[in-house]
Amino acid sequence: MSDEPDSPPQSIADWQSRAEAAERLLEDHKHATDLRIAAVELKAEAIRAGMIDLDGLKLIEPDDLKFIEPGNTATASEIIDRLRNSKPWLFSARSSSSGATAPKPEPPRARHARDMTHTEWRAAREALLRR
Repeated sequence: MSDEPDSPPQSIADWQSRAEAAERLLEDHKHATDLRIAAVELKAEAIRAGMIDLDGLKLIEPDDLKFIEPGNTATASEIIDRLRNSKPWLFSARSSSSGATAPKPEPPRARHARDMTHTEWRAAREALLRR
């Protein structure tokens, strides 16, 4: 019976230590998630800015990555702009138009006489004779 009075305090201390460990683990996961989100934002902004090779993101100064910390106002676009100014060879030339090219025009197809009505055929024949 002497074990029962000692059990609750040990149990409470055990639960408190487990809760503290869970809070530390949660904080570690939150920090890792913030780092992943920051990396995705940087990649998206680098692609938008025309970075030729995303390996160039490794050249970002560690001091520039402080935007991950809460309360700092630096954004991914500001960091990429600084990288563009300091290392312009990592980026392609900016273009005001979209990356898609216009389709090639198809050459005009000759219309066969079999597909024309008699009046259309006569008009086409007269146009050919006038040339």
